[in-house]
Amino acid sequence: MPDKVQIENILFLDIETVPQVYSYEELDEDTQYLFESKTRSQKTELKTYEEIYQERGGILAEFGKIVCISVGYLRTNSFGDKMMRIKSFDHDDEETLLTQFKKMIEEHYSSPSNLLCGHNAKEFDFPYICRRMLINGIKIPNILNLSGKKPWEINHIDTMELWKFGDYKAYTSLALLCHVFKIPTPKDDISGGDVARVYYEEADLPRIARYCEKDVVALIQLYLKMSGNSLVKEENIKTV
Repeated sequence: MPDKVQIENILFLDIETVPQVYSYEELDEDTQYLFESKTRSQKTELKTYEEIYQERGGILAEFGKIVCISVGYLRTNSFGDKMMRIKSFDHDDEETLLTQFKKMIEEHYSSPSNLLCGHNAKEFDFPYICRRMLINGIKIPNILNLSGKKPWEINHIDTMELWKFGDYKAYTSLALLCHVFKIPTPKDDISGGDVARVYYEEADLPRIARYCEKDVVALIQLYLKMSGNSLVKEENIKTV
């Protein structure tokens, strides 16, 4: 685990993404061509580009967009109890969402002692946010910007990386780690694979935000468990 890290200085986060349009057929001809060029190695006789787009359109920053960023942080009350606070930035307009998120980062997490934490975030969440910020013409806040920084100057924690202990052969899901550490997680009515459908067919962004928030709660509890701390009691978890 990271040495000398003050848990109160960490901002935990998770993002939910969807394809920029719901189906492959909705893409213009140039975008279809570029998508096929990027995913050609995944094309087989049994898998069409339409199916690849359905599976990967939302997780490729060039063809997807962020619809929700949920964040969480910990504070200690006067009785010494850990208090967890969760907040979501969700919007149909990605630029608005990212601008709101950036404002919060710069107002409250701009100190060199602040850190960002996610699960598989170094491979997905952090670079995805940065790429979509650039596409939307938004300057990347310093805590996310890796340009010119040495490895020890990057204030990012990844619980999946912590679990690897230098072993880079396999992906381990947040759900699996919560299971093996016996961290209680609420059963949800949707999974990550349902997010695009819920967004485009049901237009239920609040439902997606609730799902994202539950992942942040699980992430924080996992980090506490892995760092030898007690879990936050359910009654001390609040959405703000």
